[in-house]
Amino acid sequence: MKGNLIKGLLLTCFLVGPVGATEYIYRDLMANTLPSAQCETASKAQEIAAKSYNIDRYSKRFCQSQGYGWHVEGVKEIGKTQCTECPDNKGLQKCHQEDVVVTCKRIKPGSVGMLPGKS
Repeated sequence: MKGNLIKGLLLTCFLVGPVGATEYIYRDLMANTLPSAQCETASKAQEIAAKSYNIDRYSKRFCQSQGYGWHVEGVKEIGKTQCTECPDNKGLQKCHQEDVVVTCKRIKPGSVGMLPGKS
């Protein structure tokens, strides 16, 4: 009884065939974040602009702007911090990151599931 069960399982494993791995399309993007809403001192404004939370939030936006199904694979470079003085408050600044490089990925069409009209 156990011998037949083992033979049946082995036969099933060989007949099922290889399982296809999911294929992805990758794209590198370079973009800038937006300046902060509030004017801060120079050091605080630079710290806020370079925070990992800020970089992660904008990198997600960059990938989603490519269309449906695009997700963040990773951040390659956080870029450099650029600051501008606030027009109404001299000595205070708003900062943002320039040239942030993000790798986005998307599942390659047709690599997963069945295609319509194909059998």
